[in-house]
Amino acid sequence: MRSEIFFRPAPHWVGDVIPFSDGKRLSLYYLYERRTQPKPGTPWALTTTTDLVHYEDRGIVLPSGGPQAEDHNAYTGSIVQDDEGLHHLFYTASNPERLAADGRPLQLVSHATSLDGEHWDKHPEDTFGAPAGYDPADWRDPFVYRLPGEDQWSMILAARHAQGADRRRGVVARLTSHDLRRWRVEAPLWDPRRFVTQECPEVFRIGQWWYLVYSEFTDRFVTRYRMSRSPHGPWTAPAHDTLDGRGFYAAKSADLHGRRLFFGWIASRSGASDDGPWLWAGTMACLEASQNEDGSLSMSIPTEVLEAYGAPVAATSPTAAVGSREAYGATVLTDVLPDDVAVGVDLSWEPGTRETGLLIRTDAEGETGYIVRLEPVHNRLVLDRWPRRTAGAEQWHLAGDIPHVIELERPIDLSAGRAHIDLIMSHELLQCCVDTRVCLSTSVYDHPSGRLGLFSLDGATTLAGLSIRTRT
Repeated sequence: MRSEIFFRPAPHWVGDVIPFSDGKRLSLYYLYERRTQPKPGTPWALTTTTDLVHYEDRGIVLPSGGPQAEDHNAYTGSIVQDDEGLHHLFYTASNPERLAADGRPLQLVSHATSLDGEHWDKHPEDTFGAPAGYDPADWRDPFVYRLPGEDQWSMILAARHAQGADRRRGVVARLTSHDLRRWRVEAPLWDPRRFVTQECPEVFRIGQWWYLVYSEFTDRFVTRYRMSRSPHGPWTAPAHDTLDGRGFYAAKSADLHGRRLFFGWIASRSGASDDGPWLWAGTMACLEASQNEDGSLSMSIPTEVLEAYGAPVAATSPTAAVGSREAYGATVLTDVLPDDVAVGVDLSWEPGTRETGLLIRTDAEGETGYIVRLEPVHNRLVLDRWPRRTAGAEQWHLAGDIPHVIELERPIDLSAGRAHIDLIMSHELLQCCVDTRVCLSTSVYDHPSGRLGLFSLDGATTLAGLSIRTRT
């Protein structure tokens, strides 16, 4: 097995991840994205792990059906194991040449079975499309589960009503089956009339709470969740309903030893540039969910991932205090760091401080690079950079109206006046977690190396603890 915190089948990419746990290891199926032209069909590939650090790449396990097949593209789905031990894989089958009435590719639900979870037999006779009242071009991402005490299976899908406002027709459709082959349409699980659709839906329980997790691209490109005391709803939103920001998409989860682990892809950007458009697919990453007292979820970087960085790197300034009530202050804490490190810091700031945080891959003056910024006045975590994209040659062409990477903004309560930050910088990948509850993941390209610094604006910030470690 290869030791790698973030998995990618280089030179190719990870699309939507479909986690499956047998209680001992995680089988992480994923959509295999090649980015070649002409576009090949999309297959499922597989990597496995027992410790979130070492991954064994098993290659393609569910191939594309080919250019003429209904499953030329085998898109997202789920896997369950029946009472006899047989694995059932449900996936989205689509072919760009097979079109619905509106000219978009049909989406169908297809079925395959396996004794070992790696060698699959497809059952095209079980394939079915959207029933009357649903859009036949939005019938995807089947998630199958069985509720405690029930002998029937449920399937939920990312679907759309056939009629209605175009951007508010998204519905989480629901079907039931006793044999995992014949499915009956039931009332929708959730019908918010808010999004174009809710992609990659899943349902699970922690304690007395049920969770419905989904990804959407209508209001924001983000993975969200809803909560209920019942697996049938009603589904309500917590105060902060996102798992991460724009950079961590299509996250789905599995239970391993009583832990809820989410796997998604950190999106890559066109041209390997901070200004490049976001691309579909990227590098696999993991976040762990924990339940708060009110049932809401906190997200963190798993302990195993942080502990994989076990070789200390000396800091030139392990403690520091910067800033004042009327000025900006900053200091550079280290020499140039390796390009794969984990950083842990403890910060505290005086009341009224407007901004504080870390300078990442910065220069010797603490001017260029990335900024992981806590904004107590706005109760948010953001990522900024300097220089920003400039619109021209004039002094005022500094993108001052784009104060940070807007799509990565994360809400967080900073009223305590202190925070612990865990940060991983691994080549172009950046993961940041504050107080093991709020995470920000993304790709960064334009500053591949540099130093670590501390800054504060309109108030003093004290650095009380600092650790910097590389992989062992």
